[in-house]
Amino acid sequence: MNAVARPKLTHLGARGEAHMVDVSAKAVTEREARAEGRVLMQASTLDIVRKGDAKKGDVLGTARIAGIMAAKRTHELIPLCHPLAISQVEVDIEPDATLPGLVVKTRVKVAGSTGVEMEALTAAAVACLTIYDMAKALDRGMRIEGIRLIEKRGGRSGHYRAEE
Repeated sequence: MNAVARPKLTHLGARGEAHMVDVSAKAVTEREARAEGRVLMQASTLDIVRKGDAKKGDVLGTARIAGIMAAKRTHELIPLCHPLAISQVEVDIEPDATLPGLVVKTRVKVAGSTGVEMEALTAAAVACLTIYDMAKALDRGMRIEGIRLIEKRGGRSGHYRAEE
């Protein structure tokens, strides 16, 4: 039976203790990551959100700002993430009547020595949570689904793109 080599977890020491990885010897390169998530809701809830008639205000605008803020603060939320000087964050939210719901797509860029996947994922997750928070009075049955990394570029591990 052939043993399959497993990738080593870089955030664990020899005895299993957690530590922040030293990235000081890694090259500074342009890195980019894209992530997505979905908030499924009743069609009537989607209509209210699209029209901007939610009692708490502009759901989509607030969720975009929340996603941007979350990307910038990821290192404060995820214990072993490095603080990054992010150069760009985009949060796009598109209604999808076929779900029905909203599709959140994020894109984060940095010139640095570590990737921005966690920042893109955190932006997507927090934008989805903000949508839920702002529309929960209309629809407590909303579901947040499908938060995932879509693509990453840069760094030693190269390019990754999720299958559709």
